[in-house]
Amino acid sequence: MTKTHDILCIGSVLWDVIGRTQHPMYIGSDEPGRITRLPGGVAMNIAMTVQRFDLRPALLTAIGRDAEGEELMTECSARGMITTYVHRSSGLPTDSYVAIEGPQGLVAALADAHSLEAAGDAILTPLEDGTLGSADAPYYGVIALDGNLTRQLLADIAKRPSFAAADLRVAPAGPGKARRLVPLMSHPGATLYVNREEAGYLTDQKFDNAFAAADGLIAAGATRVLVTDGGSFAADGCHEGGVIQTPCPAVRVRRITGAGDTFMAAHIAAELAGKGRLDALVHAQETAAHYVSGEDDT
Repeated sequence: MTKTHDILCIGSVLWDVIGRTQHPMYIGSDEPGRITRLPGGVAMNIAMTVQRFDLRPALLTAIGRDAEGEELMTECSARGMITTYVHRSSGLPTDSYVAIEGPQGLVAALADAHSLEAAGDAILTPLEDGTLGSADAPYYGVIALDGNLTRQLLADIAKRPSFAAADLRVAPAGPGKARRLVPLMSHPGATLYVNREEAGYLTDQKFDNAFAAADGLIAAGATRVLVTDGGSFAADGCHEGGVIQTPCPAVRVRRITGAGDTFMAAHIAAELAGKGRLDALVHAQETAAHYVSGEDDT
């Protein structure tokens, strides 16, 4: 089979509805601001970012056959993403994410990924039936895996022969879902991208900084980890090379949603381009900083 993509993005592809205001927000606040509706979700955010670095993503996700789903499929195709392997179900609505952001950062968010969860392992069919891989011929390329999948499915992926040879890059999709990734920590090809809080959930510890979090995750059995800490240092930890870190450039924060996905995608792209550990980490920090500053308006 002729390869048509550079990376598989598995997980949530949905509509992001984001409200942003420069006024302080509290429970019950009603403030003026701007509301945007854009394609989003962890898998989609990563796909959009890697495209900027001349990598072509293919999506493995669930998108409904409703009007919102048809519009989302059109958006994905228009952006150059391969949608051939997307699972479509007439019985499931297209997922969505709603967030409110204030000057202090994210105020609140709700992720409705019920259709992705309901689809289950149906979204992985191309990796099992020989289209992209199978148990006898495992997929050997880079996979960006979204923690929005169910706990059971993520645990299953950690043991599936079809994933055994993959360069598996994993995002937790929020602190509340971080513990779902525990079975993937010891996968020999897995790199986990988490923030300091998520690292704490994965190890039942509290860390003061990204370096300590990366060190703690490796001690807990993770193969490799990338840990971010907002506008502070980010760290890269692995068994062979220990832990390294680099600071985040100082910028004015104008948006938060998607920053972690942008960091992850930029880091993957840098490593695929042949950059070493430190250079890739610096590149990811700089790219994410530009994103949150609003300089990188995608």
